[in-house]
Amino acid sequence: MSEANKKLYRSREDRMIAGVCGGLGEYFEVDPTLIRLLFVFGTFATGSGLLWVYLIMIIIIPEYVPPSEDVVKGQAVDVE
Repeated sequence: MSEANKKLYRSREDRMIAGVCGGLGEYFEVDPTLIRLLFVFGTFATGSGLLWVYLIMIIIIPEYVPPSEDVVKGQAVDVE
């Protein structure tokens, strides 16, 4: 993906709780474990401040949907 089309999504593959740290790791091209550690240490250092940020990110950042799973509007979907 080119830099101009880069978007932030929650990861569906590299997730522990909701995929926020995995998505941030993919976006910034760093190991998601480092981001998880920053959230844990930051939460202990600031109290519950970063925990609220994490919860808001779960709500705001959309989950990644691969292009093959996109539902095309106007077409019937076969449930079977």
